[in-house]
Amino acid sequence: MPTLVHASSVGAYSPGPKDRAVDERWPIGGIRTSFYSRDKAEVERILDDFEREHEQMRVVRLRPGLIFKAEAASGIRRLFAGPLLPNALLYRGLIGIVPAMERLRFQGVHSLDIADAYRLAVTSDVRGAFNVAAEPVLDPQELGRLLGAKPVSVSPRVLRTLVDASWKLRLQPTPSGWLDLALGVPLMDVTRAHAELGWAPTRTAGEALLELIDAMRRGEGIATAPLQAGGAGPLRVREMLTGVGARSRG
Repeated sequence: MPTLVHASSVGAYSPGPKDRAVDERWPIGGIRTSFYSRDKAEVERILDDFEREHEQMRVVRLRPGLIFKAEAASGIRRLFAGPLLPNALLYRGLIGIVPAMERLRFQGVHSLDIADAYRLAVTSDVRGAFNVAAEPVLDPQELGRLLGAKPVSVSPRVLRTLVDASWKLRLQPTPSGWLDLALGVPLMDVTRAHAELGWAPTRTAGEALLELIDAMRRGEGIATAPLQAGGAGPLRVREMLTGVGARSRG
């Protein structure tokens, strides 16, 4: 049977709860202020029409949480932290605090485990959407435990103002829509992926996150153009000259 497997995201979901997990029936409307989220939701709406018009095709949608791996460290640092963040500050012992906010609860997964979910989606006789994420949920307490840091209460409004101001000043490349996305999307129930795909992660969400952070500190990356460790140029000059935060649509 012809098969289409789509790389969707938790970001496709409409705002939802952080005190319980929702299944794949939660509305797909995106987070209004996040260009990434709006795009993911729009593609799923296009897929809805495609499925109705091509009933003979098996369509599978994977909706993973945040995906981490060491090899993507350089690219992720450039996209979300920018050239002004010294790698040395990412030593776990130097990360003294983590922001504590009620809705700062998110899910992660290692890229190799996501790859296995795609393999299973291609080879299994399944259809529809699958939430994919590893345990545990990454909240301020768990982040503090992993990093040896202290959760410190921060107002979401204050943090959003700081993120927005620093982005507009080109001090970092992440617009505030990404924060809205992190605080807005629901926690996902991954029961269907376990039961119908037979999927199970080999790494915890915390292990995947620490692998990424440690690789960022070491300045690692693989040889593809977006991810290579030297992609920003000596002393990250190329990254500075192209405009920190200047290319985002959010």
